[in-house]
Amino acid sequence: MNRNTTDRIAEPVAGKAASRPATDMPDRLPPFPEGWYLVTSRKILLREKLIEKMWMGEDIVAWCDEQDRVCVADAVCPHMGSHLGPAVGGRICNGRLVCPFHGFEFDSTGQCVATPNAPAPKAAKLSVYETQELFGLVFAWYGIGGRPPQWHLPGEPPSDTDWGELGFINLRFRSHPQETAENSVDLGHLRYVHGYDNVNPVGSVEVEGAYLRSGFEFKRVRRILGLTDMVYEVSATAHLYGLGYSFVEIHEKTIDMHARLWVLTTAVDGTHIDLVLASQLQEIRKPRRFISGLGFLPSKLRQRLMNRILLAQQKRDVLQDVVIWERKRFRTPPRLCKSDGPIGLFRRYCRQFYPVSSMD
Repeated sequence: MNRNTTDRIAEPVAGKAASRPATDMPDRLPPFPEGWYLVTSRKILLREKLIEKMWMGEDIVAWCDEQDRVCVADAVCPHMGSHLGPAVGGRICNGRLVCPFHGFEFDSTGQCVATPNAPAPKAAKLSVYETQELFGLVFAWYGIGGRPPQWHLPGEPPSDTDWGELGFINLRFRSHPQETAENSVDLGHLRYVHGYDNVNPVGSVEVEGAYLRSGFEFKRVRRILGLTDMVYEVSATAHLYGLGYSFVEIHEKTIDMHARLWVLTTAVDGTHIDLVLASQLQEIRKPRRFISGLGFLPSKLRQRLMNRILLAQQKRDVLQDVVIWERKRFRTPPRLCKSDGPIGLFRRYCRQFYPVSSMD
């Protein structure tokens, strides 16, 4: 796996949907559901040394110490309240975060371990977030009332030499993690918004704690490289671990192409979200049919180009949704019809990620 691509998640790009003032979209969902959410990549941390951002409504900083241990912490010094980010003058020295106000130094556990003129006060400790790393991507846990992780993300799927490098697309727009995650069970919108044909569920939606599995299949017609229309028969299985992490296994049957798609959604400020799409293709050495416009290419190059095509298609779909997400209002209870399938089940699954009182 080539992890150098993980630095591409640095700069979210705004969607092209219309923008409206935040006050125009009342949202009855609590803005920050519990779970694991993407912060950055190890590649970015090693390059930038120290980053700051707004994440789940909090100003945070992140860095790596000299043993490559990652720390994600609130960006407020416990000494006298200075912001610790690089824009203010925060810096990393010998793997420690140094406050720009009085020079207090913090290790990767958040503990103050040195000051310029006196012993470090034991009470001076940053509020830190537990982290987990997958494919060089750094996730942090956001818990209700600060409680510890209630589950963990799955391990990395097997990645032998047949799987190519990850590609990334980044978007920022006005929405909520639950709204984007609901797409995994909302098969009706696949037909109506994105023009998929013959959309059908595969099995039933499974829920076990914070894990949700949803399978479906569809047909899709797409023009390849402006040359010809191709019909694709696709099966997909989405694995959700909370509302910030979705892993989708994709099988295109007519070519026998296998792909992986990660949909990683993080609330920014209670109004906007960052959405990162990451995809990976398995090498197609013996396609079941000729791949128009790409069949003459070496398999490795074809793999990279098809991954770019997959990402471009996913971005197109997301931008079609963004137009709706940015101006929709959360309705509870929704007035569902029989063809809406498991949306009610999904809404009940989501309740576990909010304080009980907020969902009464």
